[in-house]
Amino acid sequence: MTAVGADLSGRTAVVTGGTRGVGAGIADAFVRAGARVVVCARRPPERPLPGCEFLPVDLRDATAVQDLFARLDRVDVLVNNAGGTPYRLLGDSDAERHARVIELNLTAPLTASLAAREQLAAAHGSIVMIGSVSGTRPSPGSAAYGAAKAGLENLARSMAVEWAPGIRVNTLVLGMVRTELSALHYGDEAGIAAVGATVPLGRLAEPREIGAAAVFLASDAASYITGASLLLHGGGERPAFLDAATVNKNGRRERPTRTGGKGGVT
Repeated sequence: MTAVGADLSGRTAVVTGGTRGVGAGIADAFVRAGARVVVCARRPPERPLPGCEFLPVDLRDATAVQDLFARLDRVDVLVNNAGGTPYRLLGDSDAERHARVIELNLTAPLTASLAAREQLAAAHGSIVMIGSVSGTRPSPGSAAYGAAKAGLENLARSMAVEWAPGIRVNTLVLGMVRTELSALHYGDEAGIAAVGATVPLGRLAEPREIGAAAVFLASDAASYITGASLLLHGGGERPAFLDAATVNKNGRRERPTRTGGKGGVT
């Protein structure tokens, strides 16, 4: 599943954190679109990634990141996917641990983008940031992650202006995605199904669907799209107040019952 008509033959796409989950889905989508795909992470993939090359790197090490891009003869697309966080309430840890989450989810994408800038400009390429709805709403249990993702979206918009017209920069704002780590966040199959039922489309996204959207933003079909944020959240979340309210259930208003002859209401 790739963007309709997308042909990235002859182009090189770098996907950070592309060894599993969403990143692996993105990498596979670029392979299917004909691109040369380089995935990079601290550890190699546990399973083979057909059509992909793997280069080890710690994205928090600016020198190592610069060396990685220096090894590539061209870069047409950079997908800043690496990130994540454990569940951690603010008061349960110190500022240093929270700062490490921000470093991985905000500083590392900036580091990679700066390292790839010259090659991206030469190719009139594009950057795709992988954001999150956690950056657009309260994110209890992952506050530092939400703050980083909010910053990432703003960074992308500023980058799109500063680096235009040579480089396009956009953000995919993800909702919940089903990956091999879903159980850590949502529980067993029953929990995953229950969480999926809260989404208007009735399920979590699949990594391949995120990949298709990333290919679209990197393709010529999106040649006039930059500084944009594309929501991939299945319709978002149903507002909690709708279920708490005592009116407008199932599209009908529950009218109060009048009693007595003096206009009393119960």
